[in-house]
Amino acid sequence: MKQGGLVDDTEDVELDFSTEEEEQRALRGAKIRHPLASFLHLFFRVAAIVTYLLCDWFTKSFTSCFIMIITLLSCDFWSVKNVTGRLLVGLRWWNQIDEDGRSLWVFEDRKSSPQAGGTEVEARIFWSGLIICPLIWTGFFFTTLFCLNIHWLVLVVASISLQVANLYGYLRCKNGRQEAPPTSTSSFLQGQHFLQRVRLGVRDRAGNVLELRRGFTEASPRPLNIKATGITLVSYSAF
Repeated sequence: MKQGGLVDDTEDVELDFSTEEEEQRALRGAKIRHPLASFLHLFFRVAAIVTYLLCDWFTKSFTSCFIMIITLLSCDFWSVKNVTGRLLVGLRWWNQIDEDGRSLWVFEDRKSSPQAGGTEVEARIFWSGLIICPLIWTGFFFTTLFCLNIHWLVLVVASISLQVANLYGYLRCKNGRQEAPPTSTSSFLQGQHFLQRVRLGVRDRAGNVLELRRGFTEASPRPLNIKATGITLVSYSAF
């Protein structure tokens, strides 16, 4: 009777995860959660392009145009590298110098919760601005090259370098997210660690070979008896 009573008292409990999933989907589907970061991500690079196209209308000084455009692109480089990438897509890259004075590139993908990460719209804004603007500057490169505008060509090359640096860094971060767990991935550092282990292994093998050769060299010489005209000549050879 006790067992029957226990069976009758048990009830099936259903756990409903639909509400939590709907909340996460709603947060992810929100349009823009970081309006200032989204604005800054496009403002500096678009302003640099507009300044490049219209600066001749305002001033004839190439130096002034050069300073304005490089200043805008420098602000864009810093904001995209340190602010907008982290807020909009949860990615970051940087360069550091190790104890041996070597330059190391670190590509990091931050695992963030839906409440702290960017939305799909912000991700589209981020990648669209990151890819389209370098293509526009590449078009400017060919136009200045065909027109033989050497001064403007130098400016365009500098602009492409700043834009492509961020694009390359974030593409490496994105590829690291797809290939490895999202905690501080860096294929470059992994390759450096592997090469260091290979160098240590080769160094150990070389040391063993040298010790082996030294052992042969220090071994006792073996006499070689050569008989010529009744005289025994004794010579030694060491291996």
